[in-house]
Amino acid sequence: MMKIDRPGGIPSLQPIDVRKLEIRIFSTRKDMGEAAAEQAASILERLLERYEYVNVVFAAAPSQNEFLQALSKLEFLDWGRVNAFHLDEYIGLPPKHPQRFSSFLDERIFKVLPFHKVHYIIPAGCEQTDPEILAERYEQLLKKNTLHLACIGVGENGHIAFNEPYQARFDDDKLVRVVRLDERSRQQQLNDACFERIEDVPTHAITLTVPAIMGAEYIICVVPGKSKAEAVFKSLEGPIDVSCPASVLRRHKSAYVFLDELSASLLRRC
Repeated sequence: MMKIDRPGGIPSLQPIDVRKLEIRIFSTRKDMGEAAAEQAASILERLLERYEYVNVVFAAAPSQNEFLQALSKLEFLDWGRVNAFHLDEYIGLPPKHPQRFSSFLDERIFKVLPFHKVHYIIPAGCEQTDPEILAERYEQLLKKNTLHLACIGVGENGHIAFNEPYQARFDDDKLVRVVRLDERSRQQQLNDACFERIEDVPTHAITLTVPAIMGAEYIICVVPGKSKAEAVFKSLEGPIDVSCPASVLRRHKSAYVFLDELSASLLRRC
């Protein structure tokens, strides 16, 4: 059971049965994205008071556009002390392909803000093509740079990063893994107009695992749109298990979920 209140006129969904997960609903994607960016800024300010450098991982998806746009305008933050990572990357796309997640994030935030360092899953000019070696390299980077903030989304099938239903491992012993994409995830890329044909959508990717994401000190999860309503419902009101990997967020001690009215449309409220 959940209830909504609206302090200061801002829609806010307060959870009762989702432990410490804080959920907020907004009438528009723009409002949602701006509020999520404000929350991220508040968290980053606190982290920068405690750490010399702060490590943040970002998701690459159209659902993150409003959030990334708002965040990229917050020039008052000391971005020179922030290291940037990304959640996942396709396998098989050529360097500088526009649909690489690194290209998406370069355009929206990585090359917009003056980060201390940007760590790519597949670095520019990298001659290594073995996905397992690339995954192991990124895992070692994460072990040396503990994540402080994870900025993520949720897929239509309930995945976080590319931790797919029934493939995800909540107790994975790896931080980064090579995975096969669920067909619904591939179809979502087509629905989002990221590719013209399903044959063009890669079948495999390198992804941060569930423990890697859950190990971040804070999580901000941004999930707009009607197509995500079923996944949001299962994440927040279904069982916490691998049938909907995003449901694991309810176990995190400092996670914030930002929704719009469409993505929240199936939630029970009182």
